[in-house]
Amino acid sequence: MKDLNISLLLDFYGDLLTPSSREYMTLYYNEDLSLAEIAEDAGITRQGVRDSIKRSEEALLNYEEKLGLALRFSKMQSDVEEIQKMLHDLKGKIPEHSEEMEKIIQKAKIILSHQE
Repeated sequence: MKDLNISLLLDFYGDLLTPSSREYMTLYYNEDLSLAEIAEDAGITRQGVRDSIKRSEEALLNYEEKLGLALRFSKMQSDVEEIQKMLHDLKGKIPEHSEEMEKIIQKAKIILSHQE
């Protein structure tokens, strides 16, 4: 079973992998190709693709353990969404500042859209 967290880690740290490893990971996790399909396209064995993917997964997990960028990203995204919700709730309680709060909510939407 594929770990979807690896796809997120690939977004953060994929450039640190070799070009072939990054390609196999992208095809496997993002394009949902099978090991056999990737092996056929690459002209190597299925086992060779599997080994490369397993090494790459370990490398990505190691990068995340040391750097924590994906975890920080997820936390920041969650915090911005929470701030957005709090402002939306507050906007109804303090109508005289609703215009300012709406601007902040829109700015939060822009921040979230840049993260995806």
